[in-house]
Amino acid sequence: AKKADLVYLASDEDREGEAIAWHLSEALGLKPEKTRRIVFHEITAEAFLEALEHPREVNMDLVDAQQARRILDRIVGSPVLWKRIRPSLSAGRVQSVAVRLIVDREREINAFVPQSSYRLQATFLLPSGEKLATELNHRFSTAEEAAQLMKRCASSTFAIGGITRKATRRSPAAPFTTSTLQQEAAQKLGYSVSQTMRLAQSLYESGHITYMRTDSVNLSNQALGAIAAQIERHPGKEYHQPRRYQTKSKGAQEAHEAIRPTYIDREVIDGTPQEQRLYDLIRKRTLASQMADARLERTTVSIPVPSTEYAFVAQGEVITFRGFLDVYMEGSSEEGVGETTKLLPAVKEGEGLTLSALQGDERFTQRPARYTEASMVSKMEELGIGRPSTYAPTIQTIQNRGYVERADREGQRRNYTVLTLKDGAVKRAVKSEVYGADKGKLLPTDVGIVVNDFLVDQFPNIVDYNFTARVEEEFDTIAEGKTAWSGAIGDFYQRFHPEVERATHERP
Repeated sequence: AKKADLVYLASDEDREGEAIAWHLSEALGLKPEKTRRIVFHEITAEAFLEALEHPREVNMDLVDAQQARRILDRIVGSPVLWKRIRPSLSAGRVQSVAVRLIVDREREINAFVPQSSYRLQATFLLPSGEKLATELNHRFSTAEEAAQLMKRCASSTFAIGGITRKATRRSPAAPFTTSTLQQEAAQKLGYSVSQTMRLAQSLYESGHITYMRTDSVNLSNQALGAIAAQIERHPGKEYHQPRRYQTKSKGAQEAHEAIRPTYIDREVIDGTPQEQRLYDLIRKRTLASQMADARLERTTVSIPVPSTEYAFVAQGEVITFRGFLDVYMEGSSEEGVGETTKLLPAVKEGEGLTLSALQGDERFTQRPARYTEASMVSKMEELGIGRPSTYAPTIQTIQNRGYVERADREGQRRNYTVLTLKDGAVKRAVKSEVYGADKGKLLPTDVGIVVNDFLVDQFPNIVDYNFTARVEEEFDTIAEGKTAWSGAIGDFYQRFHPEVERATHERP
């Protein structure tokens, strides 16, 4: 570096990258006049040459925000835990809140008392001989109420009441950000959050995708042009619909684009099978984001139960124009259109029907779900805890430290009642099912619960969700040059230090 005429610092364009550039220039004793800071969001020749054309200086506001984060995390990663609970324990600021989320959820699950209700399902025969599966538009709280209506149905005559057809649309999701990529890769490809980030890092370094730590859903004009041309080539011009997405997450700070392929026309890339699958997911999601809505026709058929306020209902839908569904379908947790759409047989209003089967099942309300790594990322983003660069490391760290484990839980067996209508009488049977089984979910360990309860008791501010999100916002104002980092840390330390002193000296 000393012999060179010019030194280019080209680390990532986020707080950490900026701090790395600053540390390098300090450690190497670089003179400002022979130092250039350049940034690019994709490792391609075009992006690199463009960056060389527009060098800048190290952004000290971003460096200060990173320094503040590091110092604050060191202050909070407090030795109090070593003295009070166990040597080698530590409690990072974001990690403590992440552990609290998992402990709180486990307690909600343990305190949950399921409520039961009865769902009635009827199969009718049409004059054509076709079957129509329906469900009653009401759930009964007791078996007696359900049985009463079933008996009434046995002596009733049924006919098609109303038929409504409604045209609906479904729009594509925004291009990927760090958190949505982690969630979708978990759901569709079964990748862990850290595995997704490793593969994305490799794709980025190979020049296949743009920078993978981002909370922006923006696409550059150049990218939009290339995507439009690709869609018009295939599947066709009528499938293209230009869209601009707005970033919803608070304090989306980095000047990046969403995660997209660097060359959208590149369908297949060289790489491991896992890399290829992740690239394919990113490419399809990017294309879909600029495609037309899917158009559907939803049909609802209502069959009133005579002399009651209830009706049996059948719903079906037909895709009339596939639009973006031609390319990409969101993961199964997304509500909406499944790939298999349910078609109803042809029916006419007033048409008479024969009741061929009627059954009532006891169903139970579902307890809150345990977090997966991916749903944990989603929750952290929603609460404003952490940033794209910290989601995966946080979830990994709380597992490495033994506060949380990714484990399976065996379900429990329970009985439920089934009511069946046979020859005008309601028969009752008891069946059993397994519920509450979990695979690969995040569970708190005993140490995690003890550490969490200690922190909640002694440092309620530190593990408060709002406080942690507020701190992130404060880092943002430092990064924007609106707040001095030393003042922000000073304020925090004044509040936190007395709590540490008290917690250290109080008797356990």
